[in-house]
Order: sequence, then structure tokens, then C-alpha cells
Amino acid sequence: MTDLLLTQLTDPFRIGLLIALFATMLRTQAATGTALPLAAGVVFVAVIIPVTMQAAPGPLWQTVTIGIVANAIILAVVMGLWTLIRRLRG
Repeated sequence: MTDLLLTQLTDPFRIGLLIALFATMLRTQAATGTALPLAAGVVFVAVIIPVTMQAAPGPLWQTVTIGIVANAIILAVVMGLWTLIRRLRG
């Protein structure tokens, strides 16, 4: 299970999708808010990647659950970096 989490945390496609999700949220934040689009995106990415892969490394529910955790961790890092950049800019 730890191997699956580490694999998902270092997946460049997953990281790219979550960065794009965050950028889209920033552009549409006034109309849609913050929490709901990010939560829906985290779940969407966690489901779409193992469903479209040909060989999932375990049961789908386990892969999706660990994917949600991995996505939340990646998104927290992206949000933290964005906050740091905004604070450094002034």
C-alpha cells in the first residue's frame, strides 16, 4: 500500500493534472469558489487514472482511495507553494 502511494505521489501525469486543476480554480474562483472545485477535481483525477489504465495494481476501490489521499497531498503542496509565492511577492 505504501508503494502504491509513493507511485501515485511521483506520477508526473497526476501532478500535471492537479496543477492544471489548481490553475483553473484560480481563474474561476470568483464564480465557483475554492473548496468544491478542488474536491471534485481530486476525486475525478483519483478515479479517471486507474479506470483508464490497463492494469491497476490492486482493487479499484483501494487504488482510488489511495489516489484521493495522494491527490490531497499533492494539492496541499501546490497550494502551499502558491501561498508562499504570493507572500514573497508582497
